[in-house]
Amino acid sequence: MTDNLPISRALNAGLRRALETDDRVLLMGEDIGPLGGVFRVTEGLQKDFGPRRVIDSPLAESGIVGTAIGLAMGGFKPVLEIQFDGFVFPAFDQITSQLAKITNRHEGAVRMPVVIRIPYGGHIGAVEHHQESPEAYFTHTAGLRVVSPSNANDAYWMIQQAIESPDPIVFLEPKAKYWQKGEVDLEAPALPLHASRIVRRGTDVTLVGHGAMVTTLLQAAALAESEGTSCEVIDLRSLSPVDYGPLLDSVRRTGRMVHAQEAPGFTSLGSEIAATVMEKAFFALEAPVLRVSGFDVPFPPAKLEGTYLPDADRILEAVDRSLAY
Repeated sequence: MTDNLPISRALNAGLRRALETDDRVLLMGEDIGPLGGVFRVTEGLQKDFGPRRVIDSPLAESGIVGTAIGLAMGGFKPVLEIQFDGFVFPAFDQITSQLAKITNRHEGAVRMPVVIRIPYGGHIGAVEHHQESPEAYFTHTAGLRVVSPSNANDAYWMIQQAIESPDPIVFLEPKAKYWQKGEVDLEAPALPLHASRIVRRGTDVTLVGHGAMVTTLLQAAALAESEGTSCEVIDLRSLSPVDYGPLLDSVRRTGRMVHAQEAPGFTSLGSEIAATVMEKAFFALEAPVLRVSGFDVPFPPAKLEGTYLPDADRILEAVDRSLAY
């Protein structure tokens, strides 16, 4: 059985199924009740499951995460919504100093099945603190898992898989793609939570990214094909841990790789992936791994986001540079 859903509704359906399946699952966040969240991802869930399971929280991100830690210790599975990416930083201490460390601190005896949903990234013309890409902070933090779906089917299944995980997971949702529709298989997940996936086959250059960037990479690959270049596109899906198998297999076939992300490039996920691929597939590479990213400045005003964010042209420029070696 399949359905055609935008990512926001796929997430809603996944959360609904998790609430129906396990009484220990509860949702917390600012305005997630009657309003259904800023992006309406939780629309209708408080009406159907009640305010004790879909909880409108105070405007206090540190308190939301701190409360969730206590609930997890008490046997619950809290799923938190951080209203916008830039709002997560008041909770940063709770996430990195407590949530990520508690299981190790107790030598595995205490698990932290907490999911932190964060709408992230640009392309919505918003103001400061509403268009961040904070993934590197969390992938750097041992004890956290970090994932990001790029399509509706992954959104539906990955949120359920994340809720079932015994470990804390930062679940990054590409807000620019909330309204992008796709087929959702309601019967079975396509892949495990932490598996990367080849979404387009190619022979000349491997393009790698996650979240909203996957759509841009596919656009670049289509344009490259019209010019006679065959690009393979890989959706990371999991940012920590990274499933390097498909990346390395692809690079060993193409000999070239371009990684693209919205976040600034310095000390980023792209830095780590480039270094790892060059370490493990060095003798297969015909050119250095190239990176395309946001610039190393704070996210600019909305009228400049088109310049700041990588687009298909910037990716194709990197492809051309790679092929020139």
